Amino acid sequence: MGHQRHPPARHRETHAEHHSHRGPRPRCPSRGAHALSLINTINSVTRVDLDTLLITPSIGGRGTHGGYAGPAVKPIALNMLTELMTDEGVLRSGVPISGMGGIATWRDAAEFLLLGASSLQVCTAAMQHGYRIIDDLTDGLSNWMDDHGFATIADVTGRSLPQMSTFGGLDLSHQSVARIDQNKCIGCDLCYAACNDTAHQCIDLVSPGGVTVDPGYDMRTNGRQVADTRPRPVVRESDCVGCALCANVCPVDGCITMVTVPSGRESVTWDELTAQRPEIAQSWAAMQAYREEVGIEIH
Repeated sequence: MGHQRHPPARHRETHAEHHSHRGPRPRCPSRGAHALSLINTINSVTRVDLDTLLITPSIGGRGTHGGYAGPAVKPIALNMLTELMTDEGVLRSGVPISGMGGIATWRDAAEFLLLGASSLQVCTAAMQHGYRIIDDLTDGLSNWMDDHGFATIADVTGRSLPQMSTFGGLDLSHQSVARIDQNKCIGCDLCYAACNDTAHQCIDLVSPGGVTVDPGYDMRTNGRQVADTRPRPVVRESDCVGCALCANVCPVDGCITMVTVPSGRESVTWDELTAQRPEIAQSWAAMQAYREEVGIEIH
């Protein structure tokens, strides 16, 4: 009685209510926050029972959103972390950021540190594996730091941030293509289906004789003994736009890699181009004319 109480911790370490870079910027540092932490769970409705038509979990016949967490939210957390770490107000304040959201391995932990977090928090992985996962995280992270010559967490924190850019700051002349390692290819043709049905139709199925064939199942090519007779996916690099969809759907590590190739165009960013020639951002005809001028063909 009569003594002044310190404010509860939640007022001093604040979860950043951070929206997209077009929306409001975080005001926590200007309000005296000593630290920031992100992200918490993401509001979600997990499913609807198709037999009962009830939102699940159902609480007395009613449902609401829950908190989605775990590995699936890590890319969202990393994006929000980089937005905070490139915010002028946050940088001026110098407040430390504790990162969380999908950390399940030491590799996840290293990524959060490289993008600016100076401490880490883990919940879902501990729920699944117990506290023993902390030993795995610390051992793996320590070994990785030793391999790279990092002596302290401060040596790692924010190391990758200088690479961050906006879309407008990316080099429009950069060109990469997909390359398929036929020695690793298992002939599942997932890359062909993805590219043909939802991307740029630049992967062909080519027979051992070098003939492009139509997709389809042939009983004569089924089985290990005749695997060499199956058509193989081959990228037409002249038509590849480097979207990397094929590499993302491929189930074999290292089978499809994205390789940078010369584009033959001068380096220029979108911001630079539209500052020099604003009509390109205002007129589709001007955009098409520019593409023809520099030899950009998107089929």
